[in-house]
Amino acid sequence: MASPTAQARAGQGRASLYQEITDKIITELEAGRLPWVQPWRGGAKTPLAMPINATSGRRYSGINVLILWQALADFGFRSPAWLTFRQALATGGAVRKGEHGVTVVYADRFTPDAERRRAEREGGAPDAVFFLKRFTVFNIDQCEGLSDQVAPPPKPIPPGLLLPQAEALIGATRADFRIGGDRAFYSPTHDYVQVPRPDAFFEPINWHRTALHELGHWTGHGSRLSRDQSGPFGSASYAKEELVAEMASAFACASLGIVPTVRHADYLGAWLEILRGDNRAIVRAASSASKAADFLLGFQPAAAGRGE
Repeated sequence: MASPTAQARAGQGRASLYQEITDKIITELEAGRLPWVQPWRGGAKTPLAMPINATSGRRYSGINVLILWQALADFGFRSPAWLTFRQALATGGAVRKGEHGVTVVYADRFTPDAERRRAEREGGAPDAVFFLKRFTVFNIDQCEGLSDQVAPPPKPIPPGLLLPQAEALIGATRADFRIGGDRAFYSPTHDYVQVPRPDAFFEPINWHRTALHELGHWTGHGSRLSRDQSGPFGSASYAKEELVAEMASAFACASLGIVPTVRHADYLGAWLEILRGDNRAIVRAASSASKAADFLLGFQPAAAGRGE
């Protein structure tokens, strides 16, 4: 069992990490940029894609998506694929000398032995302890000697071809999805989504972003991911749910290869107030957004793209 001093240091390390991540997000928001919308700086020329591990092919999730997207824009990397120093060596390549990695985090829970023994003595379930672990990853653009099979670049998608795929995904959810009217919203009470016609948008590509935003709210229904959607307009809980839906839409758009234009930050002030008051809020919101996006993407028709 770790000593009280070691536990205190670990707690301070977690708090420092939360603050470090939150400070970066606040800096972006204060500059009028949304870190989950690409591009928020003019340097990145590659359409945004969900970041993946180059060796396993697994997608990064939660706050790591925002961290790696920001690195992609900051440094102009062309690939969404990342790996650790050891993974680069294991594949026969190496990280180029002088390259600096990006710190990402691994979140999990564990049950201390003392807590398990206490539960055995007193009955009841033992309490788990949440922890974050840092590790460093490098973009494959920072490496040399890697084979093309390690992390092949995403295939370019001709403009417009993914729009039918997005519509197929929306249909596959079997959500009560209504097109028409003059505003976009999700009704938690009646469990339906309404979005104006695509031709009502100045840029029709943004219909898909809006549709996926409202479907992000739809995932939070009590019969699905069961998020708190009871907050009235203007409340902190309402702003938090909007933050989740906005990022869920960005994650889903990226996964589908859709690149909408930057959205006006309707709730920017409310989001900043939440982040300044709670340095874990962005971590929780990004985690919920990843779950919402994964829930939606789980409806993708298996035969899509195979002509069946």
